Order: sequence, then C-alpha cells, then structure tokens
Amino acid sequence: MELDDFKSVLKSVGFNKKSFAEYINVPYATVNNWGSLNRPPVPDWVEVLLSLYYENKKYKELKEIIKVKGLCD
Repeated sequence: MELDDFKSVLKSVGFNKKSFAEYINVPYATVNNWGSLNRPPVPDWVEVLLSLYYENKKYKELKEIIKVKGLCD
C-alpha cells in the first residue's frame, strides 16, 4: 500500500495516523514513518485490518438502524 493510499483509506474510515496508532497500540512515530522516504513501507497487514475495520463499522451501523426501526431484538 502506497503512502497516499494509506492516508486516503485512513481518512475514509475515520482515522488519522495518530488515532490509528492508538487504535492498534503502536507508537505514533512507527505509523508516521510508514511509506516515508527511506523508511519502511506500509505493512501489508494494515490494508487487511483497515478493510475489516470498515466492514465491521458498516455492520454495526446497519445493526443499529435495524434495532432503532424495531426489526430485531
């Protein structure tokens, strides 16, 4: 995952680098270095984690809508 893609995906799921670092319990400096010049690339697992986070967020929102409308317990 390229740095620009990483930033874009973070934003789309409601994270910035600092909040994402806190969420995954990794030092901010580590996350901030990913993809920068002469620094480690964004790890492959980050894309998977963000994808799963996004899917989970959608399902939680859908569950809440269904609950509010009284369609389930």
